[in-house]
Amino acid sequence: MNPKQLFYEKQAATVIRHLEKRKMKGFYCPTKEDAVAVAMSLTAPDTTVCFGGSASLLESGVMDALKARTDITLIDRGNAKTPEEIQQAYRHAFLADSYFMSTNAITIDGQLVNIDGNGNRVAALIYGPNQVIIVAGMNKIVPTVEDAVRRVRNTATPPNCIRLNLDTPCAATGACADCLSEHCICSQIVITRRSRSADRIKVLLVGEELGF
Repeated sequence: MNPKQLFYEKQAATVIRHLEKRKMKGFYCPTKEDAVAVAMSLTAPDTTVCFGGSASLLESGVMDALKARTDITLIDRGNAKTPEEIQQAYRHAFLADSYFMSTNAITIDGQLVNIDGNGNRVAALIYGPNQVIIVAGMNKIVPTVEDAVRRVRNTATPPNCIRLNLDTPCAATGACADCLSEHCICSQIVITRRSRSADRIKVLLVGEELGF
């Protein structure tokens, strides 16, 4: 095991310990393949699954694995043909057995920090689905909540806006302008410091860099 892998393992153990204090369940997955295996083991047959937009789900292979399952009902908003169908897919998430997403940042003491545009992703994180499964690379670990917000605004959001082809100042300059533009995806900031339902939120920490 190289020093970086050993560092990730030790850091993940610290984060998982703090997640447990906050009634969230953590898993350390050294590789993307390990993350896929754990994610699938947490997804029972004959259940309904939804997901939020996430580069990490795509890069990890979790999204492909979900789409390959024939024993679950996967609600994919990518199949929606109208704005009304997209909204319906968002609302289905609240009744899902499992909701998959990533998180924009995780503090070393186990707090999740997410900034969202429409709010559907953070809404499902907060309430609704029976379980929320978060897949996050170790590149998203930060010391404090303040560092997390800074990371999201300056490291995660600009490339996300570029990926989504949005007309925002950060997409043009690569730096947060604390904007109120029409296409701004920083509408809500949600800090999850505790889960009221024990182990409802499950965090898969992957020992690789994933997403933004």
